[in-house]
Amino acid sequence: MSTVIPRLATKYKEEVIPALIKKFGYKNIHQVPKLVKINLNMGVGEAIQDSKHIESAINELTIISGQKPSVRKARKSISNFKLREGMKIGCMVTLRQKRMFEFLDRFISVTSPRVRDFRGYPDKSFDGRGNYSMGVREQIIFTEINVDKIDKIRGLNITFVTTANTDEEAYELLLAMGFPFKKNVN
Repeated sequence: MSTVIPRLATKYKEEVIPALIKKFGYKNIHQVPKLVKINLNMGVGEAIQDSKHIESAINELTIISGQKPSVRKARKSISNFKLREGMKIGCMVTLRQKRMFEFLDRFISVTSPRVRDFRGYPDKSFDGRGNYSMGVREQIIFTEINVDKIDKIRGLNITFVTTANTDEEAYELLLAMGFPFKKNVN
């Protein structure tokens, strides 16, 4: 088994940790925030009428993440949406460690530049506890997806979970990792 260390993992150890210690004045290396996991979530509302939609969403999320997603089921019945408890309505995957760094590297360097009219991601989507959530409107921005084989354009939500205590620390962590935030022009 090969033990290739992802490029961003070595960048984190060699560049990001010293930069964050210098900026925030941490006394201990364990105080430095780190990326814990990345959650990818794809809601498939069309699966209520046709269950084939959930299968294609699972296949696409597997190709994007390199890991088989878990199927999410409805917790409550909602008659207005013709939704019954236990119906399959989405899929999600949690990436950690090596796969997380590889996905982040691909997302920053390959996928984000493929977004049409890309100016960077907004820095307003932090939750107050150091986690960053964002939405992707089209799954076809990922190079792994073959455009000819998709049945419908779907979006997905991506959440970057960090150990940072504040949004400022999380912002600086992601920025140091190379995350493309919008440049504020004032």
